[in-house]
Amino acid sequence: MKKNQFTGLLAALSLLVACNNKGADKKGASDSTNVVAKAKPGDAIKLDSSKRYIYLTWDDSPQPPGTVNCKSVFREQGIKATFFGVGFNQVGPWKKRIIDSLRNDYPQFLLANHSFSHGFNDKYSKFYSPAMTDSALNDFLRNEKELKIPVKIIRLPGNNTWASNGVINGQKAENPLIVKLDKMGYKIVGWDIEWGQLGKQKAPKESATEMVRKLNLKFEEGSTNQPNAIVILSHDRLFEKKQFADSLAKFISILKQDKRNVFETIDHYPTVQNK
Repeated sequence: MKKNQFTGLLAALSLLVACNNKGADKKGASDSTNVVAKAKPGDAIKLDSSKRYIYLTWDDSPQPPGTVNCKSVFREQGIKATFFGVGFNQVGPWKKRIIDSLRNDYPQFLLANHSFSHGFNDKYSKFYSPAMTDSALNDFLRNEKELKIPVKIIRLPGNNTWASNGVINGQKAENPLIVKLDKMGYKIVGWDIEWGQLGKQKAPKESATEMVRKLNLKFEEGSTNQPNAIVILSHDRLFEKKQFADSLAKFISILKQDKRNVFETIDHYPTVQNK
């Protein structure tokens, strides 16, 4: 091969490699722009007025094995739920791992704030007394910090009150603690119906079919706190035994048969999404 021919061939090969690299760069840039950012806790979504939004909110986490059982049921059913964490329940490495998993498993699960001490260990009159406002506030702030709670969403221990952007209603509408939390930008979430506890037993009071009946009645009456949205309160500990975990699965399975029903985390509740 003559020298000029060899030089020409090298130039052509160089040009081909440069074009390929340029195409690869463009492809990489194009691919990167198509990557969908992972949803973050608190990101708003568009709610469909033709749907019925169901917010399962479980209090006092972590309470193994109940918390673990509930998580397993929710995963198997492919639905979303919110766990309201209590700091002094997070004792030992196993419970810490449970809280970590709830925090890290968004968007399926959301970790929210239920106070560090559960209202000074259920001493509610003290917790909500005006003289203890700062102490109770610091209890929520401590819980947020220690559990690394990613959203400013609170459920009050032992109290069904709602607060958002200055609109407060419920049992403690005039309470200084609730007023202060609201002014600080926290959203306080109560509940529409409770899957209650059977006396002192760690067992649900109502059957799955009874809870479905109650839920449908609330929607039919239009008596939920917000239209087309219902917040259900229960507790992790009620589902420790297999028979009760099975009842939870049955409850969800029945609700899933109605195509209007959508399960969401509480950061997508109407008043929580309102800025």
